[in-house]
Amino acid sequence: MNNWTDGYIADIEYTYGYYGELNPLRVAMPFLNVALMPPTIATACELGFGQGVTVNIHAAASDVRWYGTDFNPGQAAFAQSLAESARSGAQLFDQSFGEFCNRADLPDFDFIALHGIYSWISDENQRSILDFVRRKLKVGGVLYISYNTLPGFAATGPLQHLLSEHGRVMAPPGSPLLGKVDAALEFVEKLMALNPVYGIVNPSFIERLRQVKNQNRQYVAHEYFNHHWRPLRFADLAESLGEAKLTFACSAHYLDHVDALNLTTDQHRFLAELTDPVFRQTVRDFIVNAQFRRDFWVKGARRLPLVDQVEALKQLKIMLTGVRSEVALNVTGALGKRDMTPTVYDPILEILADHAPKTIGEIEQSLSGAGLRLATIYEAIMVLAGKGDLVVVQDEAAQARAKAHTDRLNLRILDRARTSSDLLHMASPVNGGGVAAGRFHQLFLLASRQGRQSADEMAQFAWDTISPQGQRVLREGKTIESQEDNLAELAIQARDFIDHRLSIFQKLQIA
Repeated sequence: MNNWTDGYIADIEYTYGYYGELNPLRVAMPFLNVALMPPTIATACELGFGQGVTVNIHAAASDVRWYGTDFNPGQAAFAQSLAESARSGAQLFDQSFGEFCNRADLPDFDFIALHGIYSWISDENQRSILDFVRRKLKVGGVLYISYNTLPGFAATGPLQHLLSEHGRVMAPPGSPLLGKVDAALEFVEKLMALNPVYGIVNPSFIERLRQVKNQNRQYVAHEYFNHHWRPLRFADLAESLGEAKLTFACSAHYLDHVDALNLTTDQHRFLAELTDPVFRQTVRDFIVNAQFRRDFWVKGARRLPLVDQVEALKQLKIMLTGVRSEVALNVTGALGKRDMTPTVYDPILEILADHAPKTIGEIEQSLSGAGLRLATIYEAIMVLAGKGDLVVVQDEAAQARAKAHTDRLNLRILDRARTSSDLLHMASPVNGGGVAAGRFHQLFLLASRQGRQSADEMAQFAWDTISPQGQRVLREGKTIESQEDNLAELAIQARDFIDHRLSIFQKLQIA
């Protein structure tokens, strides 16, 4: 094992995902929902930024000064190249947590983020991070942390152990990690086919194996083959963070705030009787079988009086980012899929259908005759935001300052779309963060920049790009073979892009 990796997977690249919960602008909505004062965020840090897609989008799309580290030099080099393209000033390093957290030239931070690393690293690295948060997070500052949690991940422990042990002792020396992943999965599948008693009495193990088999192999390698792998109990994390003077603020996952999606009436009543907030979260994790938590913690929570809370809620500005006709009126929580009440959601969506940013106060005023109270409107907006249908909007002055940086970063992303489909988000100065944009949408944007405005011209451009690379279009999960049929399908997608998506990208200042 290479010492510099400290047991973490380093010989294959991590995925190029974007994680919106790390956008500081997203803090306001859940904080206000629980009557906490959202902090003013000027400096932020991401520990373990992977390929750096998230940190670079956020650095380019807002005034926040971002710092961060990822111990993998290949990933750090790519992240630094994105920062150079955007000229955002993001300070990104390839240091270990111990090295980075002890730098003497770092500012104090208003926001520190750790996405999906804390339950995969050693005790020593956890101690380094806790000490860093204690010293460098400002009073009033927010920590975002996401991690595998118990009890929901308890059934996965034996699977992780089998997979990692097979890769450690059964794979030929020097064999590539992705090959180890496939071989280990095949081995466990053969084992389960023998109907071992463990599988019979733990049917969830079989379901977890099925899920893992369908996941991205790079993700599986990083998720299940680390030397340090330990899902965390909420109470244990609360005790550790308490030593750094942090208290639990709220979930960063918007849909967690809507009890009707996650708890029965009796469950809600049962939890309400628990006065200790940490124990309440522990019991809630059992009720919903929590496997992964995304939480905000705060150093010095400031409670808002009701009058101030209501005023701040009304001032939040939001924008619909999806096509109105495609917004599904259903949502999935711990209780499964639920239908959304049309008499509540349709009026709100109609007001937002022009994709112009509006304050929640303006929406409330527009719906004054519909009998919808502010609390109902706000919950509906949190649901829509949690589903990814709308975003919080930053002020116009901040948008103007960010525009040059997002333009440069997006140009880099569009150029990469010529040869790759790994960057599937672009930076918007409107929401201070990322917006989903598939590869074909990116190629259509490139075509538009070159003056190709019709659907057929955009389709031809996309085909001329992917065809020499031996790539084809998928339709309903099946590969289209002929050039004629590929062009026809691309033209359909380009026409939809022109009719529905392009204007939204323009409102988001991406196009």
